[in-house]
Order: sequence, then structure tokens, then C-alpha cells
Amino acid sequence: MTTSISSHSPTAPAGWRLAEDLDHFLSRAGAFLHSRPALHTLALTLTETTRICGPHAYGPETPLLGFLERAGKARATLFRAAPHRLNLTPLTPEEADLLADYLADLDHQLPGVYADHDTATAFSQAWHRRTGAVPTLHERQCLYRLDTLVPPQQVPEGRARVATAEDREEVTRLYNDFSAAYGEPPSRDPQQWADTRIAAGGVTLWEAPDGTPVAMVGVNPMVAGQIRLAIAYTPQHLRGRGYAGAALTAVTQVALAAEPQDILLFTNRANPTSNALVQRLGFRPVANFALYDFASC
Repeated sequence: MTTSISSHSPTAPAGWRLAEDLDHFLSRAGAFLHSRPALHTLALTLTETTRICGPHAYGPETPLLGFLERAGKARATLFRAAPHRLNLTPLTPEEADLLADYLADLDHQLPGVYADHDTATAFSQAWHRRTGAVPTLHERQCLYRLDTLVPPQQVPEGRARVATAEDREEVTRLYNDFSAAYGEPPSRDPQQWADTRIAAGGVTLWEAPDGTPVAMVGVNPMVAGQIRLAIAYTPQHLRGRGYAGAALTAVTQVALAAEPQDILLFTNRANPTSNALVQRLGFRPVANFALYDFASC
């Protein structure tokens, strides 16, 4: 099924092009995204979610999709679902400049950018030069890839189980709590997120012996051979008891059974606890990412 993205797809002299629809985007840029699944994990999962859930998965507007072509082949992509940040695959500073000019000429208003650190920084600087918008670094992240899983030696009491439809309210609440703790509005409607993830078996809860959920880990569907874990959350008053490590281990073991090429996850580089935890579990750094916010001057 074709998902409409844009009624037109103007081409800039630099080779940037807006996709007419999701099928058009994947036909032109899909092979490129699959060529480096770890570095392209965000674009892969964003477009896969759009394919599965429809053009309003991330907001009321259909997402903006585009690609940079050189010699007839895609070598970079953009994805933006309002009101969220622009997502980019790696760009050179020159390509970031050209993209900033292209989007500014089309009168796009951007709240920020999310990409690998060098790309996010280069585009933020280019957007500031072109529009005057002031970039502020919101967060630095580290992308990790699983090497060899090393389960924790001590596991808290309780068990991991895949969330079911009966857990909808609890999963929705935990997703809302995660977003509040993260300091940002949910990237998707919380109930829709819960329904979609639960239907796909993509939420695992660690529950105490009395059945109370004490931690939650989400997982994205496998695409291009990579599976990315997401939304690892333990409520503040329950942290430090090993729940997150136990839940992450359980989810990773299930993911390994699918025989993916990569199992990935992001951490906030400012959080030493989470970075130490994932490294103890056997994840190794791949690349640094950054999120910038843009404010009008």
C-alpha cells in the first residue's frame, strides 16, 4: 500500500529530493539504508514503523521523507515527522550546508535535529547560518552494539514476561512516565505505542513476585538484520535493584533467538549508570549521536 508523503518532490541542484510517498522513498533509498544497518538504525526503524502503522504514527502530519542522490544512487536520507526533530543519516559538512539551504528555500520550520554527532553538529551550524535559529545541544547519546551477552551474576526476584493486551494501561502509564523522566513529550501517542508494541510482542515487563511490573523494555521489529532495544525504564523509586539489567538480559536473549545481524541500543552519555550497565551486559560503543534544539533568535 502506498503511503502518501508529499504532493510534489522538488529536486535541488545539490541532488536532494523529497519522496512522493513511502514506497517511492524505499525504492530509491532502501538499499542505501540497508547498506549500514547499525548507523542507519533510526531511519530504518522510523520508516518501518511508518510502513506498519501508517503515515500518522508519529503525529498528525504525514512525515517528510527525502534522499540525496549522487550518480543515480542515494547516499543520505532525511526523515521528519512534525512536531519532532529532523533525523538524518551521516552527511559531510558540505552536504549539511546544501540541505540547510534546500529546506530553508522550501520554508520548512525545524525544531531540531537528531543524527550522528558530526552530522547533527554540522547541520545545526548550517541551519543557524542560513536561518538565524540558535542551536542548543539537548543530549549526547551513544549507540551500542551487542558483542557477547554477559548476563548479570545476581538476578532479582521476579520474572520477565511479554506484555499482553491486559497490560495496556500499565504499559501506557510506564511509557508516559518514561517520557516525563526523559524530559520530552512522547514521540507517539502513548496508547497507540502500547497497542502497537503489545500486538507485536515488543514490550517486556520485569515483574516482582507479587506480579507488580517494576521495569519495562521495548524492542523494535527486526529490519535490515538489526534489532534495536528501546524504552528501557525503571521507575525512580525502584532503581538500583537490578531490574533493568534483568529485563534487558531477557529481551536480548529473545532477540538473539531471531538470529539478527546486530542488536543495538542507545544510551544517554550523561548517565554513567546506564552506560556502565550495558557495557557489563556485553554491549560495545559504535558511534556517538546528538540531539539539538533550534530556537528562533
